Amino acid sequence: MHTVHYAKTHLSKLLEQVEDGKEIVLARGRKPIARLIACTGTEKISRPKIGETTSKALKIKEKREVAGRVGDTVVYF
Repeated sequence: MHTVHYAKTHLSKLLEQVEDGKEIVLARGRKPIARLIACTGTEKISRPKIGETTSKALKIKEKREVAGRVGDTVVYF
């Protein structure tokens, strides 16, 4: 168990120990508050390639008929 102050001062050393498989417990005073453990099994998030469409296509209507009553706001796209 290591204090937060020690962890801030020796973070690189602690991270090397975690990479070697050791679990590090951090404490504030004598009270444990966090664990440092190695990241294993993190799945890679697939990101879209540049120019790849990520949403479905909009249906465009060429018909421009006004529907509604007088005073309604009409918006054309």
